[in-house]
Amino acid sequence: MIQTVAPPTLDGLFRRLLARHPDAPALADPLDKSRVTGQPPRRLTFAQAERLIAALAAHFVEVGLPANSVIAVQLPNTIEFVLTVLAAHRAGLVVALLPQLWRQAELTVALNRTGARAVVTMSRIDGVSHADLAMNAAVEAFSIRHVCGFGTDLPEGMVSLEDVMGNGPVPSPSAIQDGRRAAIISFDVTADGFRAVPRTHLNLIAGGLAIFLESEIPQGATVLSAFAPSSFAGIASSLVIWLLSGGALVLHHPFDAGVLEQHIGEQACDVLVAPAPLALRLAEAGILSNFPALRHVIGLWRAPEQAASSPAWPGEQAALTDVYLFGEAGLFGARRADDGAPLLIKPGPHTAPRAAVDASTTGEVLLTPKGTLALRGPMIPVAAYAPSTPAGKSPIAQPPLDYVDTGYAARLDRASGALCITAPPAGIVAVGGYRFLAHDLQEWARRLGQGALLTALPDRLSGHRFAGRAQDNARAREALSALGLNPLMSEAFRDQSPGG
Repeated sequence: MIQTVAPPTLDGLFRRLLARHPDAPALADPLDKSRVTGQPPRRLTFAQAERLIAALAAHFVEVGLPANSVIAVQLPNTIEFVLTVLAAHRAGLVVALLPQLWRQAELTVALNRTGARAVVTMSRIDGVSHADLAMNAAVEAFSIRHVCGFGTDLPEGMVSLEDVMGNGPVPSPSAIQDGRRAAIISFDVTADGFRAVPRTHLNLIAGGLAIFLESEIPQGATVLSAFAPSSFAGIASSLVIWLLSGGALVLHHPFDAGVLEQHIGEQACDVLVAPAPLALRLAEAGILSNFPALRHVIGLWRAPEQAASSPAWPGEQAALTDVYLFGEAGLFGARRADDGAPLLIKPGPHTAPRAAVDASTTGEVLLTPKGTLALRGPMIPVAAYAPSTPAGKSPIAQPPLDYVDTGYAARLDRASGALCITAPPAGIVAVGGYRFLAHDLQEWARRLGQGALLTALPDRLSGHRFAGRAQDNARAREALSALGLNPLMSEAFRDQSPGG
């Protein structure tokens, strides 16, 4: 009788590392965690992390969360995020990633769209009461049955996960582990509007492998992640890479340059994961050359159209791998050569590492007849981006599609045959890791009264930045905050100094 082995899961990868070296360093908090959350930073071995994961997973099962139900998570880049994700998977749950800057309006939409049964958050993040935000959003989401939080001074009705982790040893739940099952749900904005994007464990591992293999990270590496974890790219470039390398994961809450430098030095980090424009600035300033152990830098491009015109990588010591992000649809990586220039990207299969003869195929890049870039491969959630069926046509009449059109405008360079990404999707504004419909911005501005304007201006570091104008900027900020909108919008109406 042939026995089949279930495909790997993230928790399965963690358990393998636990069995291999239980007392090795596993996770380290940001050094300034006390400023961010009010909680002291912690460092955990794999065995210590296992005890906390088991306690959290047991709690999720005991409160009656059924297998395959959704648990929404809004946490900073601290060890609580990693522990919660792995515990949820061990309990058979699907994790919905809620970006940190989301406020009540976006939280409520996401919770209702996914039918989430529980929410996990932090009492305070950067001075904002996320516990109150979660409680208020949960009131408007009828599917929510449990609201949990880390930290102190939690509101009445919110379960303290600090107390849960402080309990004695508990047996691990016996949820079925299968990599083909949904692991996370992230959120994207396309021309069709707000979109929930589910991914399996195999999708996540494929995304992490694409980065891991291309950047040639060694086994046992210490990885410092300074990239927000609330997206597919954030998970793939931190949690998954950590589980693949088997070393330690050091977390940095974006962004404090002094704290980042101190942490790289103290932890003797081998790998830095950060937004690509930030990594380039650090290298140009000579900061990264101060750390001899640092050999690999993974730079994530939220605005991939900017990568080709970026300056040459000056680092002789550390190699830079550009990772091109296309919203939540997918990504691919390209390690820069000795000249420091971005690698030419050509249509067809993309392999990792690209310089190797026996490289593995991690996906495929396509140029559509519309002149846009499309992605195909094991990390791509094709069903999540399937076009809606036009009126009067049955789904059977639609041509089968095994790729996702990212909407990014692209063309072929006649001389080199390389793809040139020229513009982001039409009608979409990207500010850092957040995407908005340009139409929605205009609608919110109209609510502020006659003469109000909210627009997006190009920004080298974040893709775009918001700028706003109203008859009374202070009142406009209060109005947008009262509507429960992302603070990126309200801060667009900040008063400028005379010299600003």
